[in-house]
Amino acid sequence: MHQKLQNIKNEALAQILSSEGREELDRLRTHYLGKKGVLNQIAGEFKKLDREQRVDIGRLFNDVKAAISDAFNSKNVGISGIPAGGPATSGSEIDVTLPGFPHPVGHLHPNTVVAREINAIFTGLGFSVADGPELETEEFNYTRLNLPPDHPARDLQDTLYVKEPEYLLRTHTSSVEARILAVHRPPYRFVFPGKAYRNENANASNTPMFTQYQGLAVGQGITLANLKHTLETFVTGFYGSSAKSRFRCKYYPEVEPGVGMDISCPFCNFKGCMVCKYRGWIEILGAGMIHPSMLEMVKLDPLKFTGFAWGMGLDRIAMTRYGINDIRALFNGNLAYI
Repeated sequence: MHQKLQNIKNEALAQILSSEGREELDRLRTHYLGKKGVLNQIAGEFKKLDREQRVDIGRLFNDVKAAISDAFNSKNVGISGIPAGGPATSGSEIDVTLPGFPHPVGHLHPNTVVAREINAIFTGLGFSVADGPELETEEFNYTRLNLPPDHPARDLQDTLYVKEPEYLLRTHTSSVEARILAVHRPPYRFVFPGKAYRNENANASNTPMFTQYQGLAVGQGITLANLKHTLETFVTGFYGSSAKSRFRCKYYPEVEPGVGMDISCPFCNFKGCMVCKYRGWIEILGAGMIHPSMLEMVKLDPLKFTGFAWGMGLDRIAMTRYGINDIRALFNGNLAYI
């Protein structure tokens, strides 16, 4: 019985290996593994053996059957045109029931690539990534950011109202800052990239929909020096150690004092060009210490707690990274710009 099983195994493997086409392979499978196949006929003879022989022969029988089944499976994969490890380069037949091998299509948008890179820098500094609704209320888009109903800055925002005066498309990601202040208790640090909307005509530097990247930190003992160090760490981490930065005094309703941050123009390196308007510097963000009245709105004592916040145009950061001089190139689908 031992020798008989070994002969069946050797004969089956040789025939399977040399078979061509699915029809012949199916015939061999029926011959060896079918209900009336060779192996089932051998199994019918087990009742003639004593107990010890059945254990020994049964073990060998299972090994032979497994080897023949594996040979059929391997040959079947090869004939289907999908060899192990990937798609076949040749094959007479294709099994359309097998799952396909998807190919990646397209690539990440420049804004997405840049946002993920900036996220990595700030999460390394202990910031968490937050998000907020794009359909916002006047309370969080304006009132909680020191912009009362008669504030002239509201006119400059060119708001797109969905249902006036209740709902609007947020004009800046500062609305997420207002929501974080209302919900979380210090200390905390957050960054939040996202889209914003304003009623503007599209040109080389502005579009009705744009992307901002904002952050804030609130706690005890936070000063303008912490803000300066955080943003300088971002600039050197993103643009490289050779990048230069400077701060200028500016006014923003949400902060006091307020600053604007410029970086050395990556297009001309201080030689002057159209992008930097021949100044050698490009303003990339506005920042400052969170206004005490905003802390008081959420019942935080401004004598005990302080914080800083900043906001920058992510689109313009992506433009400086990829050498794009027209913001419309990020949204018009013309890959020649990228």
